[in-house]
Amino acid sequence: MKEYTTEYIRNIALVSHSSAGKSMLAEALLHFTGATTRLGSIEEGTTTADFDDEEVRRGISLSTAIIPVEYKDYKINLLDTPGYTDFVGEVISALRVADSALVLVDPVAGVEVGTEIAWNYCEEFNLPRFVVINKMNRDNANYKKALDSIRELSDIRLIPVQLPWGERGDFKGVLDLLTMKAYEGDGNSVVEIPDEYADDVENARMELIEAAAEGEDALLEKYLEGEDLTAEEIQRGLAQVIHSGAFIPVFVAAGSAEIGLARLLDAMIALMPSPSQIPPVLVDGKNGEEELSASDSGPLAVYVWKTTADPFVGKITYFRVYSGMVSSDSRIWNQNKSTGERIGTLQIIRGKEQIGVKYVHAGDIGTVPKLGDTSTGDTLCDKGHPLTFRVPNYPNALYRVAVSPKTQADSAKISPTLTKLSEEDMTLSWYQEASTRQTILQGMGDQHIDVAIRKAGEKFQTGLNIQIPRVPYQETITKSGDARYRHKKQTGGAGQFAEVAMRVESFEDEDYSFENAVFGGSISQGYMPAIEKGIKSVMKDGVIAGFPVKNVHIAVYDGKEHPVDSKPVAFEIAGREAFKLAFKQASPVMLEPIMDIRVVVPEASMGDIMGDLNTRRARVQGMDSERGRSVVTAKVPLAEIQRYTTDLRSITGGRGVFSMEFSHYEVVPAHVAQDVIDAREKELADKNEE
Repeated sequence: MKEYTTEYIRNIALVSHSSAGKSMLAEALLHFTGATTRLGSIEEGTTTADFDDEEVRRGISLSTAIIPVEYKDYKINLLDTPGYTDFVGEVISALRVADSALVLVDPVAGVEVGTEIAWNYCEEFNLPRFVVINKMNRDNANYKKALDSIRELSDIRLIPVQLPWGERGDFKGVLDLLTMKAYEGDGNSVVEIPDEYADDVENARMELIEAAAEGEDALLEKYLEGEDLTAEEIQRGLAQVIHSGAFIPVFVAAGSAEIGLARLLDAMIALMPSPSQIPPVLVDGKNGEEELSASDSGPLAVYVWKTTADPFVGKITYFRVYSGMVSSDSRIWNQNKSTGERIGTLQIIRGKEQIGVKYVHAGDIGTVPKLGDTSTGDTLCDKGHPLTFRVPNYPNALYRVAVSPKTQADSAKISPTLTKLSEEDMTLSWYQEASTRQTILQGMGDQHIDVAIRKAGEKFQTGLNIQIPRVPYQETITKSGDARYRHKKQTGGAGQFAEVAMRVESFEDEDYSFENAVFGGSISQGYMPAIEKGIKSVMKDGVIAGFPVKNVHIAVYDGKEHPVDSKPVAFEIAGREAFKLAFKQASPVMLEPIMDIRVVVPEASMGDIMGDLNTRRARVQGMDSERGRSVVTAKVPLAEIQRYTTDLRSITGGRGVFSMEFSHYEVVPAHVAQDVIDAREKELADKNEE
């Protein structure tokens, strides 16, 4: 692959709902430009973008693939993102390093939930974008209906740059409004626009010229004075309004049939911004904010947007150079980890093919293997000119599973494997839940977790079992309680003796408070640590249902000791048992985690959603509408929404989305608490039988 400098590079993310044809469009563009000798297929698992075994098995993209397309001395870095909503983290990472986006829309389904999510993230990153109504050769394809569905989605004006030449089985090519020619098939065959389309083309052309005139004051003046704009002026004005985000152009194509490719590539080069044409990027420097423009001569600034761990190659780091230039066999500074890294062989990656290069210029995307400490979100720069890029916000986890090793050998590998998986994917994380003693893996949905578990087995040879996590309940008291316990053991020789009297009270300020309130020396000061140790062991394991005890104040106010038989272990036992008795007298209750959720659904599903939330003990906080969709905010116990991701998709036909974060703990209703206590007692009974 030849070397490309900044102005000859385009970084374009392909985004859409699942199955709108992103991977096949990228495949068709590779084939059309001669990078591949045959067209791959999703069904056969032979596309360049979907090369991972799991992607081939499922027939969908699971991670972002980089597909560099070389055309007319330009390099277009296509970032083919997953369309399935579980893998939205990959979309966010790709949009973070793209300069523009191609939003693909299915001409039968129109705008779908994945389209909306991708569109909203494009807005968040302020990216210029094209809409491509793809698969125009499908049965029941309807260009107008698809276009109308996009107009409902966005406030930004859509400007058709092409019209379809036929539809469904009759889709022959595109009618291009810039050149006023018809392009048959892939676009190499150019003819005059057929007469039957003349009126439609003329009307659409006028709209296009009007939009282009708004790009520059001089062009607008010329247009208003009734003068014709030249083809070059129209293109220049159109590029301006697209870069500014004032208009979004609409194209048509059929990727799998290789129709409409040439003019789409020409438009990407002419109308999409190069890295040097985007607004300066803000980074945090030594003395505050700095603005970076893409230039080989600027300070070195490299953002790591993705890492993958390969058991054979090792770690592969994907990066984008925002400023400066990276060269092979050099050293670079990781500002986040405050450590130096050695850059070995730089590579441009195409699917799984790795092409070695000497330099990666400003604005380009490359990879490097075997960096030691660098992970996703890190900034690489010169040590003498430290810079830090801001990492985008990723959504909170929505789906949790408890993971456990399949075998004894797997137990040693579980932590490093989960850490590697989480380093690869910013929406995947894991932690140890102390209250339930479970290892929790959390992600965006069941498919997301399933892929991670399979990857753990196949890539890292770590077998993992999963189950629904236990809810991290807590135990506390609502009144004060008082108890005394005497521990006495005499079995020949030295005995054990200790007596402890204590009070427990509800204590909102902290999880735990311990006070020595003994007067007159009935218990020596030296035994207090042993009593406290006994109390803490009970607090960790719980009294009524096996969950940690929180928000209690304990005061030891009396007791007895024996000059010979009293020992720390005796006071530890007495403290433990006295605490249990006092706790049970203090009207104990269970606390459960309450989550704040925000559910966005089509208006037609609103009734079903409200009915379902009522069965989940939800307290609805508000209802609103947003771009024709209903939004519900509510507080819901975690126990009721452990699998809400799957249930919501089922209720709304995949069109509902939600976000969730922890709010607070509150008392569990008595009937629910009793079920949890009964389950705990059964669990203990089963263990004893074993």
